[in-house]
Amino acid sequence: MNAFPPFHYFLLAVLLLIAVKAPTNRSTEITKNSHAKRVIGAIIDSSSRIGKEQKVALEMAMEDFCEFSNQSFLLQIEDSHGEPIRAGLAAIALIKSHHVQLILGPCTWEEASLVADIGNKNQIPILSFADVTPNWAIEQWPFLVQASPNQHGQMKAIAAIVKSWEWHQVTMIYEDTDSSVKGVLPHLSDALREAGVRIIHHLSLGPRTTTNSLSKELEKLQSGQCRIFVVNLSFLLAIRLFEKANKMKMMKNGYVWITTDSMTSLVHSIDASIISYMQGVIGVRSYFPENEPHFHDFYFKFCKKFALKYPEEKNHELGIFALQAYDALWSVCLAMMESNKVGQQLLDKILLSDFQGLSGRVQFFNKKLAPGQIFQIINMIGKSYQELGFWSSKLGFSKTIAENVTYNSSMRNIGQVIWPGGPWYTPKGWTLSTTAEPLRIGVPTRSLFKNYVNVEYDLLENKSLFSGFSIDLFKATVEQLPFYLPYNFYPFNGTYDALVEQIHLKKFDAVVGDVAIVANRCKHAEFTHPYTESGLVMIVPVQSKTCNKAWLFLKPYTNAMWVLIGALNVYNGLVVWFIERHCWPELKGSALNQMITLLCLAFTTLFSLHGQKLHSSLSRMTMVAWVFVALVIMQIYTANLTTMLTVQQLEPTVNDIETLQKSNAIVGCSRAAFVGKYLVEVLGFNPKNIKNYTSPDEYAEDLINREIAAIFLEIPVAKLFLARYCKGFTIAGPVYKVGGFGFAFPKGSPLLPSIIEALLKVFESGKLRELENGMLASQVCMEVESYDEIPSLNINSFLVLFILTGGTSTMVLVIYIFHLDNSMLVHKTIWRLMLAVIRRWSHGKKGFFRRVNNAGISNTTETIQL
Repeated sequence: MNAFPPFHYFLLAVLLLIAVKAPTNRSTEITKNSHAKRVIGAIIDSSSRIGKEQKVALEMAMEDFCEFSNQSFLLQIEDSHGEPIRAGLAAIALIKSHHVQLILGPCTWEEASLVADIGNKNQIPILSFADVTPNWAIEQWPFLVQASPNQHGQMKAIAAIVKSWEWHQVTMIYEDTDSSVKGVLPHLSDALREAGVRIIHHLSLGPRTTTNSLSKELEKLQSGQCRIFVVNLSFLLAIRLFEKANKMKMMKNGYVWITTDSMTSLVHSIDASIISYMQGVIGVRSYFPENEPHFHDFYFKFCKKFALKYPEEKNHELGIFALQAYDALWSVCLAMMESNKVGQQLLDKILLSDFQGLSGRVQFFNKKLAPGQIFQIINMIGKSYQELGFWSSKLGFSKTIAENVTYNSSMRNIGQVIWPGGPWYTPKGWTLSTTAEPLRIGVPTRSLFKNYVNVEYDLLENKSLFSGFSIDLFKATVEQLPFYLPYNFYPFNGTYDALVEQIHLKKFDAVVGDVAIVANRCKHAEFTHPYTESGLVMIVPVQSKTCNKAWLFLKPYTNAMWVLIGALNVYNGLVVWFIERHCWPELKGSALNQMITLLCLAFTTLFSLHGQKLHSSLSRMTMVAWVFVALVIMQIYTANLTTMLTVQQLEPTVNDIETLQKSNAIVGCSRAAFVGKYLVEVLGFNPKNIKNYTSPDEYAEDLINREIAAIFLEIPVAKLFLARYCKGFTIAGPVYKVGGFGFAFPKGSPLLPSIIEALLKVFESGKLRELENGMLASQVCMEVESYDEIPSLNINSFLVLFILTGGTSTMVLVIYIFHLDNSMLVHKTIWRLMLAVIRRWSHGKKGFFRRVNNAGISNTTETIQL
C-alpha cells in the first residue's frame, strides 16, 4: 500500500504522456552521438542512510573506473527523497534533460516500479536496488533488472535460526509496502513452513504509523502468547518500534527479536543510545568479504569521503548497500566500455557480467542478481554488536568462514547468545496470555469404560464432576509444568471425532479423555505422545478344549510312551513263554495258538501275577519286576487322566477374522469410537454385521448368549474388559496397529511441546504405572486367568522303571539260556563215555584207553566250540 494520494499518480501520468512522445527518435539520437561522453543516471534517497552511502559509493566507483579504464563517463545523480512521485520525475529528467543511457536505482519497489515503466517506454535499462522484483514485472518491463539479491536466501537463514532453538510459532512484523507484502512474506512463510514453524500473527505497520497506533499494536502482541518476533521494517520505523517496545518492557526476559537485512545491515550506523534499547536482538545481514586487499583500500577511502560529505553522521562505516551500488556501476561501465551500443544491446551486455566485486560475485540470472548464499548473524550487546557466526544455504551454521571450518545444522553450536533481558538460558518462545481465560478442555461423556473417563452431574453443587484415569493423568502432567496453567473441564456429548473437531472450530482449547490417535483426527488437532498401548484386538468367548475328544484316553502318555509300554509287554511275555513253554499245556500246540497265548499272557500280567501257574523262579522274577512297573504306570495314568477331565482347559471360539467374515457373523464395537469405521474400511467387514454398544455389560451379555461372535476394542479398554470378565473371554487373533490414547491440542499450539515434556516426566517417574495399576485393581479380577494345557507324560518320566523291568527280563533270559546249554553238554559227555566203554571191551584195553582219551579231547574241543 503506497503512502501517497492517487491524484499524485494522475499528475505523474500526465507528465509521462508529455515526456514520452517519441522514444524511437531519442534512441536514434543517442546512437548518432555514441562517441560523445557516456552518461549514467542514478536515483537515490539522500534523506536515508542507505542513500547517503550509495551516493558516496557511486561517486567512488565512477572515479575508480575512469582511472582504471582511462575512459570518460559521466554520472548524474537525482534525489527522490524516498517518494515514488519524485523518483518518477527524476527518471524523466535524467532521460530528457541529461540523455542518460542507463539508470541505477532507486531502492524501494514503490519507486522502482514507476521508474521501470518510464525506462521501458524509452528503452533505457533500469538497474533497480530494490530487494524485491516480482517476476511479472520482469516480463512487463523488459528493460528492468534487479541489481540486489532477493530475500529468499535470507528468509531461509531466519527459518534455520528459529528451528535451531525449537520454536514452533513466530509473529511477523512488517512494513505495509508492496516489497514486504509481495516479496518478503511469501518467502518467509515458505521457509518457516519447511522448518515446521508457523506464523501465527501478522502485524502490518505503515511508514507513517503514529506512536499511539504503535503502542496499541504492541499491547496486543504483549497480551498474546507468542514471544518470537521477526521484524522486517525500514531502518527508521524499526528504530521507533524497538524504542517503544523497550518502554513497554518487551525487551526483557522471555522475548526474542530477529531483524532482517533492511535493519541489520545498517546497525553500523546506529549510535550507542539506540543500541541500548535493542539489547539481545538477533540480526541477519548479507555477508561480504572483508579480507580482500581491494576492500581495505575502498573502506578507508569511503570512511574519509563519507565523513567529509556527511559530517552530521556519527558513524562513517559502510554497509552492503554501498558495496552493491559500487559493483552495479562497475558492471554498467564494463558493459559500456566493451560496446558503444545502447538500449537492448547494452542491457544484454550487462546481463553477461561476471566478476568478483566488493559485495561478492556479480552475476545475473533471469535479470536478477544472483542471490546471496552466506549470511552473517549478529547479536546486539552493550554499545555495539557481536558477530556470532555465519549461515550458509548449503552447509548450515559456522563460527567463521574458512576452508576447514566445521558446519552445524543448529545455531546452538556457534556461540553463546545474549537474549533480551540478559538471560543465558534459551527463551521458550511463548508464555500464557495475560488476558486469556483458563483453557477450555473438552471431555467425552460417552466413554465406554468409566474407569478412563467418568462424567457425573452433581445436582447439589450444580456442576459436572470429572474423574478417571485420563483425568488423573492430565492433572499429574499439569503439575509437572514449570508454570501455572489454569484450565476448566467441559463435558461433550457426541462422538469422539466430533469432539476433536471442536478444537479446530475454536470451541475447545484441548481434549482430554480416552481419545485414540488416528489419522482422520490429526486433520483437526495435534496429539501428545500416546500414554497407553497402541493397537486394536478381537475378544471372543472361550470354550472347553477337552470335551468330546474321541482319543482323550491316550492323552496321559505320549505316543512314544505307549509304543514302549506295548513293546515291553510283548518282550516280558516272550521271556515268560520261553521259560515256561515246556511246563504249561496252554503254551503248546500250533504256532497260532502259542502266539495268542503269548499276547494274553503279556497283557494279563498287568492285572495279575499268575504266580501259582509259573514253575520257574526266573519267570517269577520277571513277572515281579514287570508287575511293579505296571502298577506304577497304571496309577500315574489314572491320576493324569483324572486331572485332564477335572481341570477345565479352554480355547477361543474363533481364532481369526476370516472365520467371522466367512460365517457372516455379527461383531460388536463402541458406538462413539472410530472402531466401526476401521472394521469396514480396513478389515473389510459388512456394515450390516457390526453392532454398536454403549456399555461393557452389553458386550458380555451378547457374547455369552452368542448374539455376537466377537467384539473389537482398543488394547487399553480390552484390558479393563478382561479384568472384569476374566473367566469367560479371551483375546484372539493378531493385534491391529492403531494409535493409543493421547491428549489433543490445536495444531501448532505453543503449549504442546511443554505438555509433551511434562507427560514424559510422568512416564519416567512411575506415576503412569501407579495410576494404571490402581485402575486395574479396582476391578474384581486382577488379570485374565491362564489355562495351561496339562502335558502328556513321556519316556523320560519312567526311564528308570523301564530299565528295571527290561533289565530284569533280559538278565533272566540270559541266565536261563546259559543254564540250558550247560545241561545239554553234560548229557552228551556221559553218553559218549558209555559208548566208548562198550567199544573198548570189544577191542581191548589199549584201544579203550586211547579212545577214551580221544573222546575226552574231542568233547573238550566241542565244548570250547559250543
